[in-house]
Amino acid sequence: MTMTYERSEVGGESDGNNLIRALNAADRRRIEDLLEPWEGRAGSILYEPGDIVSYAYFPREKALASFRVMLADGRAAETGLIGREGAIGGIVSEGHLPAFARAIVLFPGPFYRIALKDLARLKRTSHSLNNLFARYSDCLLAQIFQATACNATHSIEQRTAKWALAAIDRTGDHEISLTQEQLAGLLGVGRSYVSRIIQRLKADNIVKTRRGKLFISDGEALARISCDCNQLVRRHFAEVLRGVYPNGDA
Repeated sequence: MTMTYERSEVGGESDGNNLIRALNAADRRRIEDLLEPWEGRAGSILYEPGDIVSYAYFPREKALASFRVMLADGRAAETGLIGREGAIGGIVSEGHLPAFARAIVLFPGPFYRIALKDLARLKRTSHSLNNLFARYSDCLLAQIFQATACNATHSIEQRTAKWALAAIDRTGDHEISLTQEQLAGLLGVGRSYVSRIIQRLKADNIVKTRRGKLFISDGEALARISCDCNQLVRRHFAEVLRGVYPNGDA
């Protein structure tokens, strides 16, 4: 398991992660003293299935991480996309915690991390901090529930549009650094299916492609193609953790 990082100073306002920013001022000061800045590169593995999770990671700014369930035939299917609205690893758990899924950096950028032993101590001493992270866990579970239903009932075209819009929400960037083959892998479908969909979207002037990149030129048209799964997840976040889900601004 490898992770590439560079150290920098932790900002006083925990810039770039909405979940940390949602803490009250006292809790934010407590956790900031224990956060370590990390710089994740695309493809860096945070942990593999069975690894003991020792740190929680908080994506910042345009960084994105992905949960992948590893299948017996070697394929991997994405079950969760985590950006500046959330965290990866052991937010509500205590003690010995093996990872069930692969956690991987999808889009590079800055992260914070905190040792789980330190986070456990903070949760024992602050009910409000423990409560906020428990509510985030509920939101993450809702996101995974919705993804399961989406994969079972919605078309590949709808899911492609949904995934692109979710990435835009979390990064504020209409250019996505991802190949069609990578996107097909995330959706758990063959590359030919995604290629045909991208070609149709290009013909309708909704997206443009460059080498290894997908540019969304008409987000409103893409939203009309997408299912409503992103909106349902956003609505649950707004009810449980208002202000944490990104609004597409950087």
